[in-house]
Amino acid sequence: MMVPRARLRDVTLPEADARDAKGREVSVHQVREGEAGEVRVSARAAPAAPAARARPRDFLALTKPRIVGLLVVTGLGSAVVAAGGWPGLAPVLAVAVGGALAAGGGGAMNAALEADLDARMARTRGRPVPAGRISPGLALAFGLALEVAAFALITALTNALAAALALGGAVWYALVYTLWLKRRTSWNIVVGGAAGSFPPLVGWAAVTGTLHPTAWALAAAVFFWTPPHFWALATLLREDYRRAAVPMLPVVADPRTVATRMLRYAGLTLAATLAPLAWGGLGVVHGAVAAASGLWFAGECLNHRRHLSRATAGRVFWASGLYLLLLFAGAALDRAVAG
Repeated sequence: MMVPRARLRDVTLPEADARDAKGREVSVHQVREGEAGEVRVSARAAPAAPAARARPRDFLALTKPRIVGLLVVTGLGSAVVAAGGWPGLAPVLAVAVGGALAAGGGGAMNAALEADLDARMARTRGRPVPAGRISPGLALAFGLALEVAAFALITALTNALAAALALGGAVWYALVYTLWLKRRTSWNIVVGGAAGSFPPLVGWAAVTGTLHPTAWALAAAVFFWTPPHFWALATLLREDYRRAAVPMLPVVADPRTVATRMLRYAGLTLAATLAPLAWGGLGVVHGAVAAASGLWFAGECLNHRRHLSRATAGRVFWASGLYLLLLFAGAALDRAVAG
C-alpha cells in the first residue's frame, strides 16, 4: 500500500528536549508534513547499552502482555463464531497460546527496533531495552524465537494457513508499522495498525482452514477500531511523541481534526460489526451488542470532539478497550446461543 504524497510543509521540533533517558544527546531535526498526511522525520539516538543481567519479567514486558491479551480475545471470539460454539481444545490452544507467542514475538521485535524512540519518551524509557537491561540484539532474537515457536505450535495443532496468518501479523507490526511507517507518516497507525486485524483471521482459519466473509468483517472491525483507540492515547501523550519526533496524528494535526477522524473511524467500526447481519454470518444477539456498544463508543468520540480535553480523550481510550471486548464477546455468545 502506498503512503499518500503531497506538498510538504516544515514543522520544527525543539532541540532543547533532544535527550534520552540517560542524558545522551539525540539529533532531532524536522518533521515535514504533507497535506495528505505524509511526514518525514529525521531523528537519531545513541543505542542503549546492553544489560549485564535481564530479569524474567523483563522478557515478559517485551511481549507487551496487555496488547497480547486483547489480540487473543479477538482471535478466540472469531474461533467460536467459526465453530458455531466450542471450537475444540486444539484450535483454542493454537489461538490462545500460539497467538500469544506470535503477538508477543512481534512486540519483542518492535521493542528491539525502536529502542531509540522509547529512550526519548517518558512513558517508555523504563522499558527493558531503552533502560539497558536487555540489548536490542537479544530482544530481536527473543522475538524471532517466539515466532518460530508460534508457527510450529499453530501448524501442529491446526493448519498452515492459521500459522502463516499469525506470522503475517507479527511481520506487519515489526516491518510495516515499526520500520517503515511509524517515523515517516501520520498514517502510521492506520496502515500499520492493520497488524491487529490478523488475530480474527487466525481464529477463523484455525477452526475451518479457510476464510469466510464474516472473518474479514471481524478483522475490518479491528482495523477501523485501532485508529481512535490509539489516537486517544496519543492525544494524552502528545508532548511525549513530539519530543521523540514521532509524527502521530495528534502531533501534526490540530485537536479538532484528530477528534473528527476518531469519530469517523468509530462509525466505520460500527458499520463493519453490523455487516455480517446482511448475509447471516451473525445474528440478533451480536447485532444488539454491536449496535449498543458501537453507538456508545461513537458517543464517547463525539463527546471528545465537543470538549477536546484530556479527560474526554482518556474516556475514549478506556471505552475503546471495553468496546472491543464487548464486540467479540457478543459475537461469540451469538453463535453459542444459535448453535
